[in-house]
Formats: sequence, C-alpha cells, structure tokens
Amino acid sequence: MEEILIIEDDELLNDGLCFHLQKVGYRPSQAYSIGQAEAMLETKSWSLFLMDINFPEGDGLKLLEKIRQKNKAPVILLTARDMDEDIIKGFAAGADDYVTKPFNIKILMQRIQAILRRCEPQNTKDVQRFFGELEIDFETMTVKKKGVLLYLTPTEYKLLVIFCKNPGQILTRQLLLEKLWDLDGNYVDGHALAVNISRLRKKIENGSGTYIKTVYGMGYQWMKEGKDE
Repeated sequence: MEEILIIEDDELLNDGLCFHLQKVGYRPSQAYSIGQAEAMLETKSWSLFLMDINFPEGDGLKLLEKIRQKNKAPVILLTARDMDEDIIKGFAAGADDYVTKPFNIKILMQRIQAILRRCEPQNTKDVQRFFGELEIDFETMTVKKKGVLLYLTPTEYKLLVIFCKNPGQILTRQLLLEKLWDLDGNYVDGHALAVNISRLRKKIENGSGTYIKTVYGMGYQWMKEGKDE
C-alpha cells in the first residue's frame, strides 16, 4: 500500500487531504512544518509527497531540493502561487506535478493515482509468487493451483493481482472499483465486483482455505502471505 507524506501547514487542509487519501486506500502521514517533514523523510519508504511550498519558517522549494537529493518518489506541489515563473521554478526544483489552490479534490485524487500508476516499477524480481497452493506468474499473467492452470477472466486476474500485492490490507469496495476503472477505463459497478470476487474465490480456494476474507461493512482482505521461488 502506497505511503504518502502530506506536507502542509494549513491543519484543516492537511486533515482533509489525509481523510480523502485514507478513504481510497492510501496510507497518508502528516507533517505541518518543514522541520517535521525533514524529520520524517528517512522514517519510511515514501511512495509520493504531497506538499505546499509556502511555510512560515522557510521556502518549501528548498525542502523539495532536499527530498530530491535522497528520494526518487514523485512530488505534487499544492500552492497558491499561480504565476508562470513560480510554476517553472517548481518543476525545476524537481516537482512532478503542480496544482494551484483552490483545487478540486476529486481531480487531485485522479492526479495522484495517475502519477503512482506511471511510477509503478515495470521490471521487478517479484515475477513469480506462491500463496499456499496458488502460483502467480506476473510476467506471463498466468495462475496455477497445485500446478494446474486456472482460467481467469481479465477482471478476475486484475482483482487477484490487486489482492495479492496488498496482503493483510483491508481493501474497500470503492478502492477496488476505482482500481479496476483506472486500469483500462472500463466501468465496473458494485454488483459486478461482488460477482467477480465470488467467482475468483471459487476458482482459487476450492476447499483449500480462505484467500479472500469479507470484512463486513468495510471491504475485503487477502489472507495469504506470499513467497518467491
């Protein structure tokens, strides 16, 4: 699950961003000053930084330059500075996107998802993983159970990948719907999601224990830890 650091001295806005990020399944952390942000830079492997550049104690662009010295995670600047010169300085300092205040929160969430999707590593050692009796080959996009090839629909396979790459995490229905929508632009509604999860369960579980647990009122949870082979 993506770790996002919000660096914003406006507490109300910071809290609002945190709420919306949590709602769609991200793990946001909050910093309300440059000092707090600097102290948190080394505490986690951050997936994305969402930050203002106007702070009472200094210029946020200098903080951005520090981030860029040690971290390759994407940075989205949120700022009231809307002059062309300011935007150019922001990108020159290492920003991946520049959003001026006020902004539409729904559009911002889409920008975040798009950037994280582009930054997702394409070549990874995690090509083949085993979850109990289940073998998933991400390179060939094939799934086997006890060595026997399973025939999954594209939506079932996409759901399986989302689940097994987020073991133990509660994935809300809304998050799953948004991820399925984002992958290829096709609309999947709540009923279709439930049907696909039910079919996937029958194919991968089949008496060999629970892989996908329903967390009532919240969503679903992948119960198996994977191992590389």
